[in-house]
Amino acid sequence: MRTAILSCFYPYRGGISQFNACLYGELGKENDVKAFNFSRQYPEFLFPGKTQYVTDDDEAVKIRSERVLDAANPLTYVTTLKKIRAWAPDLLIVRYWMSWFAPSLGYITRGMRGRCKVISILDNVVPHEPHFFDRPFTEYFLGGSDGYVTLCEAVAEDLLALKPDARYRVLPHPLYSHFGALKDRLETEERLGLCHGRKNILFFGLIRDYKGLDILLEAFSGLGDDYQLIIAGEPYGPFDKYEGLIDKAGRERVHSWLRYIRDSEVGDFFSVADVSVLPYRSATQSGISSVSYHFEVPMIVTDVGGLKETIGDRGTGIVASGISPEAIRAEIERYFGDPSIREECIRNIRKVKKELSWEKFASELIKFSKTL
Repeated sequence: MRTAILSCFYPYRGGISQFNACLYGELGKENDVKAFNFSRQYPEFLFPGKTQYVTDDDEAVKIRSERVLDAANPLTYVTTLKKIRAWAPDLLIVRYWMSWFAPSLGYITRGMRGRCKVISILDNVVPHEPHFFDRPFTEYFLGGSDGYVTLCEAVAEDLLALKPDARYRVLPHPLYSHFGALKDRLETEERLGLCHGRKNILFFGLIRDYKGLDILLEAFSGLGDDYQLIIAGEPYGPFDKYEGLIDKAGRERVHSWLRYIRDSEVGDFFSVADVSVLPYRSATQSGISSVSYHFEVPMIVTDVGGLKETIGDRGTGIVASGISPEAIRAEIERYFGDPSIREECIRNIRKVKKELSWEKFASELIKFSKTL
């Protein structure tokens, strides 16, 4: 099957690009696949991080792609549509995660309907940080696809709220397995400058308001000196508001790497972690859970979006009773107070890992396309 994927690939970095690279590689084993990429995702002044692009010291997978679509330039919408039509795919797969991309991607999917099957993989339908134009833009985008894949039931519910007749499948986020194996804990703690023998709590990934790092810091400030907190990720926005919370929690117990974490470094942080905490105020699914599964690190999460479904219902972590420092602190203390909880979570993670392969995800996606 000739399969086109329209989304971001190398030289863009981050979870969406990593996902696309894995999917491209798996689909390419049995299909003729071509990647159509962005020439520009956002104007630089709109991007909240330091850079959208892979740097010299990154280890991103270099997918060959045609860089043609500029989300801010409507002239490229026409060019991109012509190029995809000329390649004549049987299936077009599009990733959608925020309404900024709705005009460009919606124009192209609408232009391809009737020429091939069009499936949109929806990371989000309702964004974490909403804007007044989200609903009309998303409704426009959704009108161009034959079918939809969501990564959790929560996003499927959001989809049906906007498009009740949508044909969709829920396919859980596969595991990221390209980060290597676990490393020796003591050696890695030494290299990272961490104290040995502590209870290590990890907050990993981009730092945005909705991800609740402030909630975790307030929870951590009430824990004893035998705990240490590891923060690893790039802030998307000012970090100043967290500095006072770090002082309150005890700066000597909070260790921060406030930058983009390269693929080769990811294993360092998960190799020293006893638990990964996702204190999110809102969520759909989380790519961080896929990394935690790979390294067999249990999670403590809030009951938002698909986190209960993908973590709590599988028994791979603990779901806090509320989105508050007190609720998070209580679950951290319960987790460390009962070793059997960690043991049970790891047993369940090992079961889940067998189900969440890229091979299965790609196979189910192709099967779904043939029903449309």
